[in-house]
Amino acid sequence: MVGIDLKFIFNGRFQGYNRKHFQNDLVSGLIVGIVAIPLGMAFAIASGVKPEYGLYTTIVAGIIISLLGGSKFQIGGPTGAFIPILFAIVMQYGYEDLLIAGFLAGVILLFMGLFKFGGVIKYIPRPVTIGFTTGIAVTIFTGQIANFLGLSNLQKHQDFLSNMKELGLHISTINIYSILTAVICLVFILLTPKFFPKVPGSLVGILVSTIAATIFYPDKVATIGSTYGSIPNSMPNIHFPALSIEHIQSLIKPAFVIAMLGGIESLLSAVVADGMSGTRHNSNRELIGQGIANMITPLFGGIPATGAIARTATNIKSGAKSPLSGIIHGLIVLLVLFLFAPFASNIPLASMAPILMVVAWNMSERKVFAHVLKTRTAESIVLLITFILTIFTDLTTAVEVGLVLSGIVFVVHMSNLLITKKVLPDPADKNKKVSAHIVNEQNNCPQMSIYTVEGALFFGVATMFEKSIMDEMKYKPKLLILKMGNVSYLDSTGESNLSSVIKHFRMHGGMIIISEIQDQPRRMLRKTKLDEYIGMEHFFKNTGDALSFALTKLDHAQCIGCKQFAFHECDDLSSENIQQLAD
Repeated sequence: MVGIDLKFIFNGRFQGYNRKHFQNDLVSGLIVGIVAIPLGMAFAIASGVKPEYGLYTTIVAGIIISLLGGSKFQIGGPTGAFIPILFAIVMQYGYEDLLIAGFLAGVILLFMGLFKFGGVIKYIPRPVTIGFTTGIAVTIFTGQIANFLGLSNLQKHQDFLSNMKELGLHISTINIYSILTAVICLVFILLTPKFFPKVPGSLVGILVSTIAATIFYPDKVATIGSTYGSIPNSMPNIHFPALSIEHIQSLIKPAFVIAMLGGIESLLSAVVADGMSGTRHNSNRELIGQGIANMITPLFGGIPATGAIARTATNIKSGAKSPLSGIIHGLIVLLVLFLFAPFASNIPLASMAPILMVVAWNMSERKVFAHVLKTRTAESIVLLITFILTIFTDLTTAVEVGLVLSGIVFVVHMSNLLITKKVLPDPADKNKKVSAHIVNEQNNCPQMSIYTVEGALFFGVATMFEKSIMDEMKYKPKLLILKMGNVSYLDSTGESNLSSVIKHFRMHGGMIIISEIQDQPRRMLRKTKLDEYIGMEHFFKNTGDALSFALTKLDHAQCIGCKQFAFHECDDLSSENIQQLAD
């Protein structure tokens, strides 16, 4: 069993590893660890919990995700995307139930990976992900206005409008020292990367603004210590959440939201890492690693974690060579916790605000958001509605509505792609191909109808398809040829409507002939045994053979001299001409 576990962890991830690679991992792990410290505390505070819980998450989840995840360079930990969800859970259920929700989310992620759902998440429409990501960014940004301005005595609410109202009601409590502290931090966050690209701007901003506040205006701004108490310089004891059926029932929905968002974020981050490093991640293994991390992290008091795109990118840019850099990043945070935790209590909350505001600005996808809106398509409506609902309701509602709207847009779009045309051989075409424009009341074959069907024949268009064919039944043709070479997909609803047409046609003594049918629709007919009802001998690989067979079934006594057909007589359909009828 140990051998299997070691193979799972190390297989293909440390090939050709040497001392130089270790040095690179050590440097990149140190850099990312330093970057992660202020972010971990800031994300925890914004989520409504104590700052140390963000550090515990960074340590435990960061190490486990690097060990067990499916991406070679993924850096895991608390992220900004979780803030609105976690804050809502804390407000409604409390911190202890947040740990249970995180644990349940880990279980869901684990099973998603085991049942190979890693490839399914990528099918969530882009307008939905952009919509809720930008909505989350707006929520994070506006949620830091109070700390930036130093407003006091605010009550926290779950909904956006109530929180905005609180800002208006308490604007008179504005603290000029908090603004000064926040501006100092913001300036260093923005300028540090320009002059010292490898130095984390957030860390420099926190250090400089904290020193300034401590020396020049002590006790004038709220700090981590004055608001949350001192940060302990040790890891907490393992604590198992009090799971019960009632807890599971009440928390399964928020747990599912955490799992879905965590899965999406981690796989997006893994894709970014692939693009930067030229590697290829294992999506199912990544979900398994994320699941195990989120099951273990709550035991140490940590909040839900996922792959962090910015920290993963920093890891790769800093020269990481293996998952060891992610493990080192977690150990660096652990070392800082042991050595410098008491000093973190002096950090002003105003210093945390610009860090999260910059995070929100960077994750807002504003350029993509504007680009999709400019298209003025149905997808831009989906984007806008998802965005608005994320801000003014909650992420669950936004994603559910966004997915439903995307489904409707898809169905309507695919419905417009289905084309069912009645065709006849065109005498004006030198190659005597079949055409639709020559079919009319005066030019129609009384014994045989030929239809080309193009597009996916699924639930959204099946009724329309059936109606277009059934309208032909008033002519009572003897033969119905369905040319299905361009039908790429047939679902059970489409099969049911096709079956209805065929049974109705057979009931009136007609014969069905199908040509050029593709593999997937053919398999569907085989599973439902509709092909046996049609008759195996009535399936043809090309339309020419289908027409040759059909002509043997016509009553030629009724065809002699018939001027309704495109040719003067059906006998003019020589075998050579018949073969040319297949498009």
